[in-house]
Amino acid sequence: MNHSFSQLFYLKGKHKEKDTKIPIYLRLTVNGQRSELSVSHKVDPQRWSARMGKIKGTNLEANELNQYLDTVRSRINKIHRQLVEDNKPFTSSDVKNLYLGKGEKLKMLLELFDEHNQQMEKLIDIEFALGTYKRYHTTRSHIAEFIKLELRKTDIPVRDVDLKFIKGFEYFLKVTKKCNHNSALKYINNFKKIIRMAVAHEWIGKDPFYNYKVQFKTVEREFLSKEELQVLVEKEIDGERLDVVRDMFVFCCYTGLSYIDVQKLHSDNIVKHTDESLWIKSKRTKTKSRLGIPLLPTALAIIEKYQDHPKVVNGDCVLPVLSNQKSNAYLKEIADLCGIKKNLTTHLARHTFATTVTLSNGVPIETVGQLLGHKNLRTTQHYAKIIDRKVSEDMAALKEILADQKY
Repeated sequence: MNHSFSQLFYLKGKHKEKDTKIPIYLRLTVNGQRSELSVSHKVDPQRWSARMGKIKGTNLEANELNQYLDTVRSRINKIHRQLVEDNKPFTSSDVKNLYLGKGEKLKMLLELFDEHNQQMEKLIDIEFALGTYKRYHTTRSHIAEFIKLELRKTDIPVRDVDLKFIKGFEYFLKVTKKCNHNSALKYINNFKKIIRMAVAHEWIGKDPFYNYKVQFKTVEREFLSKEELQVLVEKEIDGERLDVVRDMFVFCCYTGLSYIDVQKLHSDNIVKHTDESLWIKSKRTKTKSRLGIPLLPTALAIIEKYQDHPKVVNGDCVLPVLSNQKSNAYLKEIADLCGIKKNLTTHLARHTFATTVTLSNGVPIETVGQLLGHKNLRTTQHYAKIIDRKVSEDMAALKEILADQKY
């Protein structure tokens, strides 16, 4: 089916006033019949190239506007190609209406989120951890609440998401949901993944995150001092409930494992190394990175303590750990018993391993990163920044060496 087709960006209207911007329109022509639509941008006519259908210059404003026009042009061409492939008669109005979303089912934001989360749920323990899925599920809930409260709607087309929406959502998370800065940005990053999917499928013309620039704030990670850890290890605790949780926590302090990785630890993960020492060989649940951790005497003693426990004998685990929620609750009781003022959580044990147990005792940061299963050394360097005492001790030793040198 032969036909002619063209598209042209042009300025609509004339203004003699200085510094007055004129709206840009797009003219579509199919077999001589025209349709036009606004592209929702205005430009100084002195900077417009009618021949190129673009704004002149290479500054940021010109580059962003021209990139947007290229995106519109590309979407129009894709619509045109699809109409040609369908081999049915069409007009310039048909092209225009399809571009504007008329006559087609719009991709809705929460529907897209649901599709993503349903697929992710099926990939739990295959590609994603349960915790990752739960965070996306929570992000979806926050987005839905934001749309309902701020926009008075149940859902919106994904193409309506813009920078204003993103900034509004960030404000909503911090003010209404009381999220701290870093927690809010984690939800925003989850949301960004959904939008990037929409951009890839061309359900949205321009990535609204293009000009969204924020940084996570550095958080001082809390950890136990050498003295606090010693008190915790030596404390006589009555009752299996608290004793098991204390031992699990101490085990994490001397292995660097996260709660979920201890929970999933089995006897086949304890292997002999070439020097006959025992190592933990496994993968991090969170990142799937390989772990190879030599068992220190304290950690090995805890494993031996529970080797006759029914759950361990049945092969269910190496340590009979309780749920993460119960463990964190009981750790608060344990902290009170030990006179520790810090907020003990299962993750604080991992920080203690990185700082008090390894870095403070001279273990190279590269080795610590490998033991923790970090893929990027910068992640490990966050711990190195807070070892002030180790820096002080090293400098004191250097002063003594320099004092003994005779020059």
